[in-house]
Amino acid sequence: MPLAIACTSEEQIPVTAAPVTASGRPALVDGALTITVQSGSGTFTQDAATPLAFTAVSGDTGGDTVYQVDADADLGEGVETISDVVTLTVTSASAASFGLTAGAAEPKA
Repeated sequence: MPLAIACTSEEQIPVTAAPVTASGRPALVDGALTITVQSGSGTFTQDAATPLAFTAVSGDTGGDTVYQVDADADLGEGVETISDVVTLTVTSASAASFGLTAGAAEPKA
């Protein structure tokens, strides 16, 4: 089932898969998730220690990034690919302060 997530351009979101059978019971997959960026400026990271997870990393500007998530559902020698998509909607981070600075004192005109 497609997943829609959102964050600002300064954030990232961890995503974890919990494979299930057609009737909704927990299931196993063979190996780690395979992630591909289909569109958008976001990226992702994966840790080998958590093969059923990845982190969707926002791009520097607003917009959508679509991630293709694949795994091998055949626990034997064959390959039976299951797929889904994650859409990350990114908004630009808002200003939080002025960041005011002052120059050196000057004589009046």
